[in-house]
Amino acid sequence: MVEGTVLKTIRLGALALAMAAPGAFGAAMPGPCDRFVGKLPNVSKSLCEQARLVDSGARSVQGTPLYVRDVKPPDARLRVLVVGAIHGDELSSAAVALHWLRLASDEKVDLPQPVHWRFAPVVNPDGLLAHPPKRVNSKGVDLNRNFPTPNWERDAQTYWQQRTRKDPRRWPGPKPLSEPETRFLHDEMQKFKPHLIVSIHAPYGVLDFDGPSVPPSRLGRLYLDQVGIFPGSLGNYGGVHKGVPVVTIELPNAQRTPLDAETRQMWLDLLRWTSAKIQGDAAAAR
Repeated sequence: MVEGTVLKTIRLGALALAMAAPGAFGAAMPGPCDRFVGKLPNVSKSLCEQARLVDSGARSVQGTPLYVRDVKPPDARLRVLVVGAIHGDELSSAAVALHWLRLASDEKVDLPQPVHWRFAPVVNPDGLLAHPPKRVNSKGVDLNRNFPTPNWERDAQTYWQQRTRKDPRRWPGPKPLSEPETRFLHDEMQKFKPHLIVSIHAPYGVLDFDGPSVPPSRLGRLYLDQVGIFPGSLGNYGGVHKGVPVVTIELPNAQRTPLDAETRQMWLDLLRWTSAKIQGDAAAAR
């Protein structure tokens, strides 16, 4: 009788623990589609699931996984890294990255040399998932001012203090690569060694470019308008300092994506320019 009472007490205790902490007993953690569908414009559950995003192993400040996806045809030697939502309030940038991922996976475009694509559609999930979304990460750092450009300690702080008047949306952080999100991208550049980086932003409606090679004159309805170099930016670090061309796409609206036809046209224009310019540069460097 005593033994039966003890066993019953143990079972009830285990049940109470399971109800109090379901995650500890195998409840599924939210996946990328659980997090992003309903948050990103023009992103259906089907589109998100087709993306088949993979946990990179890296985490944001708040512990959210940073997801990636590779699309690698056989014998692909040209490597292109596509990133979105470095600024969390630029929701359309992540959405367009996911649409382009689908096009890279599904559409067969005849290129002289196949491309190995690596997509990181949401680099700043904490900012994107905040209510309301925020440009900065959860520590208040503008990730696109946190890359280790030369003289960062002097130039980034001076620019923030004097040119932005200490705008909190543009704080570069306490030191370069202080944030796990920028360390993630920095590590991806080191490991993946892209021949081209495409960084999707919003809402200025232009095309920017940093680094060697001849920039594209237009992608879809976006025309080249090089807006300058910023201390700690990905374009400055990758394009100017590391010599990896960086195409920065500024979509016209941070909350809405372009029409699907325009999104596809930008993608096709990017493919043509990549094939004509970056492929030639990569071949010359070998």
